[in-house]
Formats: sequence, C-alpha cells, structure tokens
Amino acid sequence: MTTTSQRIVTSRSARAGAHIGRHGQTIAIAVMLVVLLVFFALSADRFATAGNMLNLVRQIAPTLIVAVAMTFVISTSGIDLSVGSTVALSGSLLAIVLKHGWDPTLALIAILALGAAVGFVNGWFSAYQNIPPFIVTLAMLSIMRGTALRATEGYSTPIDGDLWIVQLGQGRIAGVPVPAILAVLVALAAWGVLTRTPFGRYVISLGSNGESLRRTGVNTRKVGLAVYVLTGVAAALAGVLIATRLSSGSSNAGTGFELEAITAVVLGGTSLFGGRGSMLGTIFGALTLGVIANGLVLLHVSPFYVQIVQGAILLLAIFANSKVWSRFGAVRK
Repeated sequence: MTTTSQRIVTSRSARAGAHIGRHGQTIAIAVMLVVLLVFFALSADRFATAGNMLNLVRQIAPTLIVAVAMTFVISTSGIDLSVGSTVALSGSLLAIVLKHGWDPTLALIAILALGAAVGFVNGWFSAYQNIPPFIVTLAMLSIMRGTALRATEGYSTPIDGDLWIVQLGQGRIAGVPVPAILAVLVALAAWGVLTRTPFGRYVISLGSNGESLRRTGVNTRKVGLAVYVLTGVAAALAGVLIATRLSSGSSNAGTGFELEAITAVVLGGTSLFGGRGSMLGTIFGALTLGVIANGLVLLHVSPFYVQIVQGAILLLAIFANSKVWSRFGAVRK
C-alpha cells in the first residue's frame, strides 16, 4: 500500500514537473506582468486609474493582434519582418482612398485584401520557392515602406472624423475601447485555432518536424503560406486601427513594430526555432511590453529608452528560450 501511494505521489510530481517544464516561460512572464503592474501602480500615481488602463489596452491592441498572428509564423520556425511596413502602407492607403471618396466599408475590405496579398507574396516565396523567410520579409519590409513613402510623399493624410470607420480606432462599447475588444476577439480566435484545430497542430508540427508532417499527407506548403497570409491581414488590421485612432495615415507609422510583435511572441514562450507556440504567453508578452512602455512614460522616463528596454528584453527572452527553459523542459522529461 505504501509503495502504491509513493508511486502515485511520484507520478503526480512527474506530471506537475512536466507541466511546469512545458509552460514554465508562460508562467514566468505572467508573474513578471503581475510584478510590473504592482511596481508601476505604487510608483506612478496615474498608472492604476481606470482611464489609464483603458488607454493602455487601446494602445497595445494593434501589437497584440499582430503578435498572435506572428505566433503562428514563428511556431513554424519562420519570421515576418514586414509587418511594420505593412502597418504603415495600410494606414496610409486607407487615408488616401477615403480622401478620394471611397466608401469606408469598401476601403476597409480593400486594405485587408492588401494585407492578405502581402502575406501571400511572403508565403509563396518562403514556402513554395524555399527562400529563407528572413530574406523574403526583409525585402518586403523595404518594398512596403518605400511604397508608403511614395504614396504619401512623406506627408500625413488626414481622415474625416465623421466617417464611421474612425470608430474602429476611437470608439467605445460599454466604456471599453473598440480596438481592445477587437484584439480580445482576435486573440481568442487565434488561441482556439492553435490549440483546438488540425491547422494548429499542423503549424506546430511544421516547426518541429516538417518532413514527418509532409509524409502524413499534409500539404506543408499550404500551411506555410497560410500563416504568412494571417500575419499580412493582421498587420493590415493593425494599420487601420492605428490610422483611425490618430485620424491620419502616415508612412512613418509602424516603425519598429516588428520588434514589438516578435518580442511579445518570444517573451511568451514561443520558440524561435519552431515547434512550440504559446498563444496565452504571447498575450502576456504583449501586455508586458505595453505596461513597461506606459509605466515608463508616466514615470517621466524618456521614450527613447523604451526601445532600449524592448531590445534588452528580446535578447534576454531569446537567451531564456534557447538556454534556460529548453534545458529545464529536457530535465523534466
């Protein structure tokens, strides 16, 4: 009886240890988020106010939307560096077509279709032509940013505040900013797809062992193409939200945006080498970056330090991802 009880306890301990090994980085970023919330609440007078919290979730919404889509890409061991430029081009073209009298609904559909087209190009070159995603999306980064600069000639284009589409960036429902609501809906849908559908399993399998997945009959090229289309649409939606929140489209929007999205994903526990993705971790990662940026501003720290902090966090996250948590998980196994 004693031996049996010991085995049960050992088995439970092993399962608990394995669970921590798999989700250790997600747990760590959740704890870090709580610590930061407490720290800034005690340090900055206005941080914990309802107004600031609502402003925080509205500001972080575009990053969160792109980050949850980027989770799919990075889980396949890919990368998309073009999202920031796609944000700029989407917002700029939205403002331009609205200025020329386009119907807002048609304009929105066209901009999302543009994002899908950008993602399709990235995915086609990466998945079907076997060109490294880093090179493909780096080239698209330059193309999209240059196109945005050419379209706007370097000037911001205002958006008429009377158009309904402006409510996507500035509106509220029951006091909650519309961008935050959209971000939550996108995050929930992405979590469901990644964890509850065959496509989500294919994404993880493609990153861990693409050849084995291909031999089971799955068209791995279509899976690879699909994840880039997702990030393209997400970046276009983020560009729409930013442009409508500011009531103008600018070719300078989205600068460094890819850094924020990738940092949020890696910080949340998704492996840059593919085969492991955590949508919940990505959400925590995006919130953490938003809290840091918001808190530092309220503490009157120069905004230039925000990028320094983000870069340092990304480096530490990659180190923990590849050295610390991978070893911990291996030990637990």
